[in-house]
Amino acid sequence: MPAVVATPEQLAVIENRATSVSAMFYDRVEKSGPREAYRYPDENEVWQSLTWSQTGERVTRLAAGLVSLGIEAEERVAIASGTRIEWTLADLAIMPAGGATTTVYPTTMSGDVAYILADSNSRIVFAEDDEQVAKLREKHSELPSLVKVVVFEGTSDGDWVISFDELEALGEKHLSENPTVIEERVAATTGDSLATLIYTSGTTGRPKGVRLAHDGWVYEGAVMVAAGILSEDDLQFLWLPMAHSFGKVLLSTQLAIGFATAIDGRVPRIVDNLAIVRPTFMGAAPRIFEKAYGRIVGMTEAEGGVKLKIFTWAESVGLEHSRAVRSGKTISPVLKAKFAVADKLVFSKVRDRFGGRVRFFISGAAALSPDIAEWFHAAGVLILEGYGLTENSAGAFVNQPDNFKLGSVGTALPGSEARIAEDGEVLIKGPHVMRGYHNLDTESASTLTADGWLHTGDEGRIDEDGFLFITGRKKELFKTSGGKYVAPPHIEGTFKGISALTSQILVHGNDRNFCSALITLDPDAVNEWAAGHGMSGKSYAEVVASPEMNEVIQGQIDELNSKVNRWETIKRFAILDHDLSIESGEITPSMKVKRNVVEVNNKAILDSFYA
Repeated sequence: MPAVVATPEQLAVIENRATSVSAMFYDRVEKSGPREAYRYPDENEVWQSLTWSQTGERVTRLAAGLVSLGIEAEERVAIASGTRIEWTLADLAIMPAGGATTTVYPTTMSGDVAYILADSNSRIVFAEDDEQVAKLREKHSELPSLVKVVVFEGTSDGDWVISFDELEALGEKHLSENPTVIEERVAATTGDSLATLIYTSGTTGRPKGVRLAHDGWVYEGAVMVAAGILSEDDLQFLWLPMAHSFGKVLLSTQLAIGFATAIDGRVPRIVDNLAIVRPTFMGAAPRIFEKAYGRIVGMTEAEGGVKLKIFTWAESVGLEHSRAVRSGKTISPVLKAKFAVADKLVFSKVRDRFGGRVRFFISGAAALSPDIAEWFHAAGVLILEGYGLTENSAGAFVNQPDNFKLGSVGTALPGSEARIAEDGEVLIKGPHVMRGYHNLDTESASTLTADGWLHTGDEGRIDEDGFLFITGRKKELFKTSGGKYVAPPHIEGTFKGISALTSQILVHGNDRNFCSALITLDPDAVNEWAAGHGMSGKSYAEVVASPEMNEVIQGQIDELNSKVNRWETIKRFAILDHDLSIESGEITPSMKVKRNVVEVNNKAILDSFYA
């Protein structure tokens, strides 16, 4: 691939990075003491604030509390919670105590929770509430290494379960007796020390623990400093699941740069929070942009009339303007004037939905439809798509505000290497790559080469400018009975750019004589559509089963078929009577579809297509 372009100054920043996440944290506290570090809603929905100095003091006490409970170097401390300020404080405290964070999604069933805690040999668990504590009590006999549970909000029994405040009080007492204990732990932590054990939710089988060292997270933060696209004056809104590496890497970036972060992981409150917080940037999974796009388009179509005509005209002008800007063409006075009107009437209102101050979004965790990315760019909302895996500390490639290509995932991070193997697989090498899978030597050896190259399992191509385009997933690629290879993610992404109603689509056809699809619709979009088509009050299942809705989706399938190869066209489809969910086990917490689960659950429908 082309060499990663980086200035000597950028490489110097990367090479002179901190020795550990905890050292990076305390460096930030020293540099930015009185500045705001975190913002979060209290129980009355009033937003509170912590400075870096206040954060440093609390983290030190919590870390000392962990030490007083016996945590030693690289011993695991788990966090089973949604995204909230306490999650961040706990994570920041674990590492100065010398420990390593094990992440657990709050939606994880008790059996898998017990597996993760036992496999990681976690000794302490931070639990969000009594519901999470109940899972631990249920499996207590299977967790002999678990000595203490620290609950964020819930019931303390003063023994096995203590409160967050009680842990902090233990730390304060321990510091009075051992004032330099945290300094000593930080000094003893190296770049190779284990920082995080993240269990990938996976689409098949048991979750695997990914061993990530301090240097990987520090490197990711240093790369963003070197890029110069964020400053300490930025404001991040963070809602992403912190059990996922995407959320974690944004915390590392914050420590490296020093901007403030507003934290609230309640997904239903994202839109309201954006209006209150008014961030300058935010990381998100593609589903957020798909829902926003569907909501905007659906509401406008439901209103119809003059508003719809203006909206459609503005879309056309915006796309023409976007394409001219991205191709480097001179914008004609006529197009400039038309775009100014379109922006005032339509696009400014789109930006206001995100708080009105967003400079760019960062999209990751799954593939973003190029059509949706282009639509937002036309509206003046830049979405920078990136790419990476838990196995490489989340970030491997990313687009930049002044150097991006829609449809790509950007260029490789400076200080790392990437190449395409002979079979088309993307390979990555660098400080951010994992140290292997926990207790899984065979899987580690098959994923990591002896000289440090990570097999991603994704297929892609790198163009002449170094931009990576993901073309499919090796395991998801299938062959029809006619011998034609099909990459479902490409077809699915194209369809999501066409259908503002769609939540999920799964393309099927392995060893079949044509491709078919299972489709679920977004409940909010369905309600909007129903209101405008005489079906208000009807259930989701009734609306999606109606001939009118099937006619709409058939039209969108026809449009999809006009954009793909003949052997990739969808001949049959079904709209399911429910959306996929984490609770049903059909999607992962990072919003990836579990294809095998969905196909097994809907085998009768799929078989009927080919009867």
